[in-house]
Amino acid sequence: MGHVLKTVFESGKFTFGFAVIVIILLFISIYPMFDKRDPLIMGGGLYEKPNIKEYLERNKEKEDEPDEVLTEEDQEMTDLLASWGIVAVTRETGPIELHILGTDNFGRDVMTQLVAGTKTSLLIGLVAGTIATIIGLTIGLLAGYLGGQLDNFLSSVTNIFIVIPSFVILILVAVSVNSRGFIVTGIIIGITSWPWTARSVRAQTTSLRNRDHVNLSKLSGHSMPRIIFKDILPYIASYVVMAFILQVASGILSEAAISMLGLGPRNVATLGLMMHWAGSFNAIFNGNWWAFFPMVVMISLITFSLNLMNSGLDQIFNPQIRS
Repeated sequence: MGHVLKTVFESGKFTFGFAVIVIILLFISIYPMFDKRDPLIMGGGLYEKPNIKEYLERNKEKEDEPDEVLTEEDQEMTDLLASWGIVAVTRETGPIELHILGTDNFGRDVMTQLVAGTKTSLLIGLVAGTIATIIGLTIGLLAGYLGGQLDNFLSSVTNIFIVIPSFVILILVAVSVNSRGFIVTGIIIGITSWPWTARSVRAQTTSLRNRDHVNLSKLSGHSMPRIIFKDILPYIASYVVMAFILQVASGILSEAAISMLGLGPRNVATLGLMMHWAGSFNAIFNGNWWAFFPMVVMISLITFSLNLMNSGLDQIFNPQIRS
């Protein structure tokens, strides 16, 4: 195991992609320790700009200015002016609420939503990737190892799912489900994105089922589950890991796509839902870049790093590329 990990981290692509993912995970884990605001609380104005500079200036002014003491004569003058309907206009001072990335169309802090949305989207990707990989691996192993009529049936089902665009199936399933929490969304994405994994696993299993070590296990009377798990699965384990990484990236992109259509989770912040609200309230056309650009960057970073990790693993474990 240690040798495998050492070999994996010798790949520059995998190491860089893995480092980006670790930085993102550290960011979404550490930031909530300092900013405990509810990401769905409407605590600001409509599309307020990022106010780091103003926040620092306001707090510095508050520290530098001495506390004003209103004398008795000043109070009498203020009361006299007030009796004439004259109210003194005072400059707005004092600390303000910090919005590092501004606020959205509901006055919610974008940074806290970005952190919460990244965490939710990653969880959806993990759920979707796990389910899709398990389904695809199971169908591919059974079809490739057993062959015959079962192989024809499973291959036909897989081809049907491949011919029909998975995004169309995803939309139809999402529309028919009333409760759309992030777990349910991950499950829906997972059960609609397994066909390519199943097809690839079937092809590799078919090439392995007649190998000498597999035939020897059959002659020794070993059961089918033992042969699959001991004699076939280890040979395609690297591919399964790569398929899982791609399924996670695909799950995150699928969540963003259906959420932008209003079919994603409703009760939590996700990257796709944030872009949905930004598009619905014309943030793009009004120049409110902070309402959508950070989410685009985050999705791009996550998917790019995951694909980079997959490319690095492919260079290591694919004999054709390695040679």
